[in-house]
Amino acid sequence: MAVRPKPTMLSLARLGGLFVTMVVAIFGQTVHPVGNIFDAQATPAESIYRLSVLVLAVCAAIFVVVAGLLTFTIVRFRRRTDDSREPAQVYGSNRIELAWTVIPILIVLVLTMATARSVVAIQNKRIPADALQVTVIGHQWWWEFRYLNLGVVTANELHVPVSTAAKPALTFLKLESADVAHSFWVPQLSGKTDLIPNRTNSMWIDPRQEGTFLGNCAEFCGMQHANMLLRVIVESPADFEKWAAAQKLDASYDSRLDVARSSFLSLSCISCHTVSGTPASGTFGPDLSHLMSRTTLGSGVIPNTPENLRAWVKEPQAIKPGCLMPDMQLDLRELDEVVTYLSSLK
Repeated sequence: MAVRPKPTMLSLARLGGLFVTMVVAIFGQTVHPVGNIFDAQATPAESIYRLSVLVLAVCAAIFVVVAGLLTFTIVRFRRRTDDSREPAQVYGSNRIELAWTVIPILIVLVLTMATARSVVAIQNKRIPADALQVTVIGHQWWWEFRYLNLGVVTANELHVPVSTAAKPALTFLKLESADVAHSFWVPQLSGKTDLIPNRTNSMWIDPRQEGTFLGNCAEFCGMQHANMLLRVIVESPADFEKWAAAQKLDASYDSRLDVARSSFLSLSCISCHTVSGTPASGTFGPDLSHLMSRTTLGSGVIPNTPENLRAWVKEPQAIKPGCLMPDMQLDLRELDEVVTYLSSLK
């Protein structure tokens, strides 16, 4: 029978090196950075943070007690080289059995009650009359945002006003899916909430700090699940009103780009995309009316620059393999004209 080799110091060192590499990769990545759940910037995230601290504290206390008792037992009652006696046999202890039954029940009860309190407080929040209401629709693999009381439709970047003590601003999100199950998650603003086909879920946020907060789909939804990213851009009330007013306008028109505009409208792009003020009224893909006002392309995969836009239009499968945007097989002239027109949509 083969004898299984014991782990050597070299193999243990390799495992340690692999672990360190993974940690560095997770916390040092810049391509798809992840929001920090311990830096909560909204009430729902703050509730999750406090609950997490409680759970971690309880688990840490349990670990210290168990590890301490185990270490004490190993050291204090280790077998002596000159002692061949059998240790005393303990077959039962009512006190010990009662302790390790009652204490875990109490711990579970406390954690359950704390969790239920947090969940109820978040889910039972009433919608104020002046709240910003947005319908979030998950697609493979991008996000659609419809501002119900503003008449604005955009994609992948959710703009909301900052909430202050002097002027609270709540944003309520109605979550739907156009195809498969997705999950909306922006760690610094709220917990995960699923988007289920033929079902409507909801959540709310009240960001307390201006800036860009990163999120992503947290439910496996197909080949490009990891690249279904999103951004929540929190602005001052004045900046948000300015953004909303610009988004309500039809797509910009420049008579000098009539040739490029006509070329775009002659292609099947308009079957999937909408450009307000033009015959393009497709709903299968993102609304392109103000494409260049966004900071990224492909649901956060690449920065929104003219060079990246050209690469995306030319061969989207090379940038986001499996995405539902086909290679249009455009010739050089058509590619130039389409990119020129799309670059004007600000």
